Amino acid sequence: MKKFRLLLYVSLVALAIVLSINPANIKSSPDGIVYVIPVEATVEKGLSAFINRSITEAEESSADLIVLDIYTPGGVVAAAGDIAKRIVATDIPIVAFINNQALSAGAYIALNADNIYMTPDGKMGSAGIITQDGNAADLKSQSAWYANMKSAAEQNGRDPLYALAMADPDIDLPEYGAGKGEFLTLTASQAVEVKYSEGTFATLNELLHHLGYKDALVERVEVTFAEKLARFITDPIVVPILLSIGSLGLVLELYSPGFGIPGIMGASALLLFFYGHLVAGLAGFESIILFIIGIVLILLEFVVPGGIIGLIGFGAILTSLFIATDDVTHMAISLLIAIGVTTLTSIILFKVFGKKMNIFKKIILKDSTNTESGYVSNVNRKELIGLEGVALTSLRPSGTAIINNERLDVVTEGAYILQGKKVVVVKTEGHRIVVREQEEKSNE
Repeated sequence: MKKFRLLLYVSLVALAIVLSINPANIKSSPDGIVYVIPVEATVEKGLSAFINRSITEAEESSADLIVLDIYTPGGVVAAAGDIAKRIVATDIPIVAFINNQALSAGAYIALNADNIYMTPDGKMGSAGIITQDGNAADLKSQSAWYANMKSAAEQNGRDPLYALAMADPDIDLPEYGAGKGEFLTLTASQAVEVKYSEGTFATLNELLHHLGYKDALVERVEVTFAEKLARFITDPIVVPILLSIGSLGLVLELYSPGFGIPGIMGASALLLFFYGHLVAGLAGFESIILFIIGIVLILLEFVVPGGIIGLIGFGAILTSLFIATDDVTHMAISLLIAIGVTTLTSIILFKVFGKKMNIFKKIILKDSTNTESGYVSNVNRKELIGLEGVALTSLRPSGTAIINNERLDVVTEGAYILQGKKVVVVKTEGHRIVVREQEEKSNE
């Protein structure tokens, strides 16, 4: 009985301890929870996926504040748009801390935050929209971008004039170093002056102290290896390079027997492309399956005549690449670059190594069973040339003759030769023996 009471007492104490541990309070602190999300390097789809994941984690942890630690030269407009939508969608207050620079797409991301703070050397602006080749975007794209910049400023009570001046070089603000033809870039002091920044702080800790989160539990979200790889792979500059390596590697594989380094190189580049876009949330497994189907169909083209299967396979590969991105224009440009690089390299290889490296040697039979290689298909009776004989039958033009005491099937050059006439062998072609009538020698 005593043992039972002791066991019951221990169990109740253990239960009380367990119940006192509230998972929600494990991360609790007097000043709440602050999530710090780094917004660094180029703005692209990989960064968008990372920020989406980070904000979701902050929401699940009931964070009190999210700080975007921004240091970026800008990047892809579409990715910045996705990030902005995610910022606006959350109920957690978001502060943008411009740690040195928030240019181009980075400025747009900062404008969507509830508040903006900067370091003393911070800069924001220079948000002109340009195409992949470095030229100004078309008027339609520019108009949409101006509207986005204006809306981002207005939704948080900021004067939209300065946001528009960051994107439109025709707005003249010489007092802020942006004359006509120049994009506006605000310094930390100028941002405070035009009320685009709520204050300037040297460090993040100083900012948190100012905001009342001195003793808050600070969770700095780290980019995982997979996300780092995805960010690198989905970079607008890296995509055409990967596609070029992929296509060039597969083409070069046709030059060499077996499956060697070029094939591994090409396949690895394409696998990396799909992996990065899959992690970034751009590609689904359907695009990878479609790509594999395309490769299989092209391989079948080598054994099934017609050409239709190969065309379908090529179309499947192109479709899978376009499915794996949300920027069709950039993908089209990347594919054109890859095709150009592959074509140019192939031409050079044909010119330099044309005799040694034949792309068709795997699918076209080049060997032949000729005499030079030691093969004999028919005995060529060259020793008979010049020998005389007698037509055993009339030659019309074929028949039989006795030559060197051997009965042989012969054929004339077209003339008719009577039975019993003398003949001479003039040519042999395998089993074909050609004769002509031997002229009678005069006794004079």
